[in-house]
Amino acid sequence: MGSIFNTLSIGYSGLSAAQVAIDTTGHNISNAEADGYTRQRVVTEAAPPISNVTPGAVGNGTQVQQIARIFDQFVFTNFSNASADKESSDFTKSTLQQLSTYFPEIDNVGIKSDLHEYYNLWQSLSDNPDNNAVKVALAQQTQTLTQHLQSTKAQVVDLQNQMNDKLKVNIDEVNKIAKEIASINIAISNTEAGGINNANDLRDKRNLLEISLSKLVGAKVTTGKIESNTAIDSNVAIKSGSYNISIAGFNIVDGASYHPIGIDNTDNASGMYDLYYERQDGVRIPFAHEITGGKVGAILDLRGSTLNGTDGVPTNGVLQNVRDQLDMLATGLIENTNNIYAKSSDTLMQSNQVFVNPASAVVSSGLNIKKGSFDIVLYDINGQVAAKRTINIDDLTTFTNGTNSIKSQIEANQDDNADNNGNNDIDDFIAVNYDTYPPGGALSFSLKNSGLEAQGYTFAIEDNLDSNNSFGSGTNFAGGLGMHRFFEGTNASDINLAYDLRTDPTQISAHAAPISGNNQVSLDMVQSQFEKIDFTHENSNSTFHDTVYGMFDTIATGVGTKTNAAILSSDTITARYNAVQQEYNSVSQVNIDEEMSNLIRYQTSYGAAAKVITTVDQMMNTLLGIKQ
Repeated sequence: MGSIFNTLSIGYSGLSAAQVAIDTTGHNISNAEADGYTRQRVVTEAAPPISNVTPGAVGNGTQVQQIARIFDQFVFTNFSNASADKESSDFTKSTLQQLSTYFPEIDNVGIKSDLHEYYNLWQSLSDNPDNNAVKVALAQQTQTLTQHLQSTKAQVVDLQNQMNDKLKVNIDEVNKIAKEIASINIAISNTEAGGINNANDLRDKRNLLEISLSKLVGAKVTTGKIESNTAIDSNVAIKSGSYNISIAGFNIVDGASYHPIGIDNTDNASGMYDLYYERQDGVRIPFAHEITGGKVGAILDLRGSTLNGTDGVPTNGVLQNVRDQLDMLATGLIENTNNIYAKSSDTLMQSNQVFVNPASAVVSSGLNIKKGSFDIVLYDINGQVAAKRTINIDDLTTFTNGTNSIKSQIEANQDDNADNNGNNDIDDFIAVNYDTYPPGGALSFSLKNSGLEAQGYTFAIEDNLDSNNSFGSGTNFAGGLGMHRFFEGTNASDINLAYDLRTDPTQISAHAAPISGNNQVSLDMVQSQFEKIDFTHENSNSTFHDTVYGMFDTIATGVGTKTNAAILSSDTITARYNAVQQEYNSVSQVNIDEEMSNLIRYQTSYGAAAKVITTVDQMMNTLLGIKQ
């Protein structure tokens, strides 16, 4: 049978177990507000009994089996996924709400309002084609419109650049967290070696980092197995064995090692960062398009995940699409307006600097010029048509080289007036030249000599439209090249009123034929706002065929629709997140009331164990008294 000293040991074991339980309860209470902390419970069991004694195995007190975390991996995984979705939706919503403020059309201010006033002033000019005050007002409104287009695109570009900077910051954070998790894995392995201790606080720290990583990139954690222990608590399901974290199948943490996500922008003229995963053999695998979850996924969806190979500009992404569509709007407005404005006669028409080979086909030059024909119209000093020639553009037409070039067609010796006079045709008045300015050049039409200008001759370019006389149905030769510019620039970044018209707005022409009272150009400008034209962009595979207003409505409505969708999606995801978080907290979060109840229970247990020891002490004193 057991000795009195064994009884003392039994009391001490109860005292020690109660002390550990009180310590653990205190640990729970002190960390009740700590992020990521999981409540812990002391698990005790009967110590091995004393055997080979009479009357049999005698109890030998208690022992602490383990200090367990009340943690459910399945609930945690749901919470981690919900956290990633919420982080992504919240970031998308806030960014799109900021983007939508750049299009305040609901308050009758903004680009669309500027367009209305711009065309209203063209209408006023058509009513008073020689009124300089109207021309000044038109010039001022034109600059208001162009400045608004420029500032709106600049805001979108700035927001996109912010996304790019945030991408770098967040990827650096991902790599930092991955490295820290790998080091924690080493510490957990060392602590739990031998299967005696549980690295509870280290696992809590790792779980907190997993949540952070999930919020950033929607990372997936996989382990060798998940073990349940319903004897401790029905909510216990803890992962054990091998451990790795992956993104779209690429491991960034593998046990004690980590593999950083590469990020670089040194080869991109635009400064946009590209992501890559570097294999052990040094091969870099493009990685940006693989990340779809978390904040980084939202950033890439907004900024664009795929970069083109020329200047590193994104080819997709919400902000890039808005940026491209603003360029489509501005380019369409520039080209269509300039194509119409080329009807106003002048003595010199020179294109923008173009980066094309003068011997290349016009329609495949990269400029928005289509097959068809346009007319060169020569006016005399009285505004009468002195000569007219149709210039055809087909698949083989070049700018200046060959018999089918623009130059050769204008300079061909032919009778434009059917009067058998070889000295009063277009080729006798108009010279064509292509001035090379490496790496580009400029095509120009001009009167052959200053004497013709002194005699009052001028010329114009008139596009031949379809049977419905629809603007945008012709070649767009003058508009694509910018031969006679009302607008200068090529997109929303640099659109502006032509320099000479900014300097002297009274030079704005309302006329086609150079005579007082002619308002053909201004009437065409007014009509053009209701005509559908093609809006294209080299970075987009889509072409919009719409009016200027319709194109802008497409942009603004797209932004508004995406913003509303993001708000609704965020509300739905937030509701799901709150439900999952509540479930997770019910399993793992510290309940102060429960812990206080446990503290009273363990305090009572401690006192009872102490009573055993004092009883043994009295027994020993009695024994010693008998001896005396």
